[in-house]
Amino acid sequence: MKNQWQLDSWRNYSVQHGPNYVDIKQLEDVEKTLRGFPPLVFAGEVRSLTRSLEAASEGQAFVLQGGDCAESFAEFHADNIRDTFRVLLQMAVVLTAGTNLPIVKMGRMAGQFAKPRSSNTESQNGLELPSYKGDIINDIEFDKNKRLADPSRMLKAYSQAASTLNLLRAFAEGGYADLKHVQSWNMGFVKSGAQGERYGHLANQIQENLQFMEALGIDSGNTPQLRKVEFFTSHEALLLPFEEAMTRTDSTTDEIYNTSAHFVWIGDRTRFLDSAHVEFCRGIKNPIGFKCGPTMNPDELIKLLDVLNPNNDAGRITIITRFGKDKIADSLPKLIKKIQQEGRSVVWSCDPMHGNTIKSSSGIKTRPFNHILEEVKQNIQIHQAEGTHAGGIHLEMTGQNVTECTGGLADITESDLSDRYHTHCDPRLNANQAIELAFLIADELKTNGH
Repeated sequence: MKNQWQLDSWRNYSVQHGPNYVDIKQLEDVEKTLRGFPPLVFAGEVRSLTRSLEAASEGQAFVLQGGDCAESFAEFHADNIRDTFRVLLQMAVVLTAGTNLPIVKMGRMAGQFAKPRSSNTESQNGLELPSYKGDIINDIEFDKNKRLADPSRMLKAYSQAASTLNLLRAFAEGGYADLKHVQSWNMGFVKSGAQGERYGHLANQIQENLQFMEALGIDSGNTPQLRKVEFFTSHEALLLPFEEAMTRTDSTTDEIYNTSAHFVWIGDRTRFLDSAHVEFCRGIKNPIGFKCGPTMNPDELIKLLDVLNPNNDAGRITIITRFGKDKIADSLPKLIKKIQQEGRSVVWSCDPMHGNTIKSSSGIKTRPFNHILEEVKQNIQIHQAEGTHAGGIHLEMTGQNVTECTGGLADITESDLSDRYHTHCDPRLNANQAIELAFLIADELKTNGH
């Protein structure tokens, strides 16, 4: 790594999984336009998140990060945003009750528009076209013109992210997140299942506690923590022209922040040492994450931390592990031991989705709920055995009643997958499965000393 970081120094490094823009003049015009747009998030909010992640690195908080695999322009709707936010609130309540820890709530929302793909092209009926790389880059429709990388899509992504953030802030601070509404967050199709019943019981307990507190004069009118929540946004910092254009110098501190999201991460495919994505992220003040799969070796992990967090600042780095249920027992302990030996401060988060993707017998991509749960349980048990903290969970999920992951108490089978399979990319947990998983994670954390 060269020592001198500049806003555009990433352009001197290896850019993997980026689009091939044909019209460079149009790209430059879009970048210039974006540089003049207002920030999507603010430096003070980012600093608040860093403090919360610092607590998580010390076992004093737990990170809940979830949302769409890839947000789409077509499914942009207030109800979809509200429903995913609502499920994350429900999961946070379940995890708080189970762990007695504050939950750091982070959505894969308001910016999760780009996706790395294993191949640059795909073929259908003998026709080969560029792969779909997310709505910020090209269109999911298998059409020659629509699959071309189009810089103007960044402007639509910005607009949609701004609208999403506006609504999320209203929900988080305008009364919707008031704990007295904890019972009404339970949406129709969840209420009817066993998890709805268990959640309803927990909500009743919370309401009884709130009534007791009100009798003592403590209510949402005088205690803001009962009325509103801190909610942060995150996405993979994959499309670097967009991320660069959204990066600004904070006028109060002269520090450099990426204002496209509070938290960004580097994917498992782009976190190598000569990576443009690593070079870009090392220069921003935001807390950052990177995905760790089975190919990550302990020495490379330390070199990566040397570049991304040379001062070993607490809360700066979240390691998001994604091994799969069959590889975690071999892979995770080696990394934990190395981090412990080197005295590095990190938040350990578990992504149990990406390593457990399979193809159903009909060829549809899915993720079995029991495989997801198995990786989470092993993750918690390994951290307990190593004397470290299972600091968070990273999920692809939605508030919609989709049928994309099999299993769970709703017992979605392979034959059910085609009923409501709506994802633009990878299969997501539906609201019922997400809340069920939250209860099971809370149970496992309680069993293992949290």
